[in-house]
Amino acid sequence: MNALRSFWNSPIGPKTTHFWGPTFNWSLPIAAAIDTQKPPEAISGNMTTVMCLYSGIFMRFAWVVKPRNIHLMICHMSNETVQLYQLSRWIRAQRGTELKKEEADE
Repeated sequence: MNALRSFWNSPIGPKTTHFWGPTFNWSLPIAAAIDTQKPPEAISGNMTTVMCLYSGIFMRFAWVVKPRNIHLMICHMSNETVQLYQLSRWIRAQRGTELKKEEADE
């Protein structure tokens, strides 16, 4: 009971945005992980690049903010990982499309 009370009243507990921000932010890496089942042609290269930059910036923010927010950092690390995977799928699909066009032109 004492551990629950200390978590409840902590600076990163459920009474703060340091808890609820990362909790709801998990929707981003979860959605990106679900999107890995879609064909790479459905990936937006621009949006995926922006999401990579966003997560990279906010990983740094989560590390330097006081109190340090490890929950937010892990969330953004997960999102960064999945978004980089999606970006690699998109790049491979773009290269494949270019090669097919070149072969068709010949």
